[in-house]
Amino acid sequence: MQLDAVLAQRLATQGLTRPYDTVEDAVRSLLCVQSQDAPLARWSLAMRTGRTHDDDVSAAVDSGRVVRTHVLRPTWHYVHAADLRWLLALTSPKVVSALAARHRQLGLDDAAVVGREHRWLADTLRGGRHLTRRQLTRDDLRGERLGHLVMLAELDGLVCSGPLVGGQHTYALVDEWIPATPDKERDEAVRELVLRFFAGHGPASVAHLVRWTTLTKREVTAAVADLGEALESAEVESQTLVWAAGTRDVGVSAGTRLVPVFDEAHLTYPGSTFPRVPDHPWGDRAHAFSEAGGGLVVSDLRDVGWWKRREDGRTTRVTVGLAPSLGAAARRQVEEQAAALAAYTGRTLELVLQT
Repeated sequence: MQLDAVLAQRLATQGLTRPYDTVEDAVRSLLCVQSQDAPLARWSLAMRTGRTHDDDVSAAVDSGRVVRTHVLRPTWHYVHAADLRWLLALTSPKVVSALAARHRQLGLDDAAVVGREHRWLADTLRGGRHLTRRQLTRDDLRGERLGHLVMLAELDGLVCSGPLVGGQHTYALVDEWIPATPDKERDEAVRELVLRFFAGHGPASVAHLVRWTTLTKREVTAAVADLGEALESAEVESQTLVWAAGTRDVGVSAGTRLVPVFDEAHLTYPGSTFPRVPDHPWGDRAHAFSEAGGGLVVSDLRDVGWWKRREDGRTTRVTVGLAPSLGAAARRQVEEQAAALAAYTGRTLELVLQT
């Protein structure tokens, strides 16, 4: 298998060239969708389902079928309600352990203190109250300390996102908002996670999965062996890449698209993402995960530029920097993608091309 075939298959399995029917289907197939930049994470889901307006994606969140919460790693993800509890049980202990030093600094290393605050949080939200983080702020509990306290409540399965209010996520009690689901034995949960990761993100390496989920390499390798013929693999540029058996339908042409920097198609594969064209406007500068509100321009499986969006009243300004070698047809597709992003937010496009 050649690298271009790998990249094309990833776009297909992730739904970018072979869209899913619904937002719920996309989230379940991807298992978790990183979403600290929530508006662009919803745009990522819209690209995978052909939705043209934010209301279509937000409805899945408002219904509770898709929730935004801390899971897998110490960052937000969209996850299907049916997968929330077993994923938290599988991955939260290691995430909490990794945050221990920061929690000591914030005074959140005392179980009695955290327990008292979580009881307050539960009492505040009980009865179907859905409140934003700002509404949960107290004079003695604010900023990063409040953020980490609520994160711990999410990782413990106490709270998750409720419906959106004015574009802002609220918090809801998991036991009031999410239907109960059966528990899974750890080995069963690991195997399901491994299979579904490679089905929704493959071809990918074991190292990609270990970074993505924080499970140990030993656990992942054992699960890959146990899954046997349910997975296929090939050597590509000195890497063993794995995918779910029967998913080698690449789909349609890769085309040109604006990929958010936190999109699963980009951040899942450090070291083997889209190759950069020689005349890229940023030269060797990487697309930093610390950037919010933009990402990379991908055309015919190559990184050909960057983009950034800024919303102002009724206008969405999309600023784009492109490689001089990019052809006219691809440039038109960039403009179409920018217009689709603006329309998705219900605003008028202001397109700025930087040279």
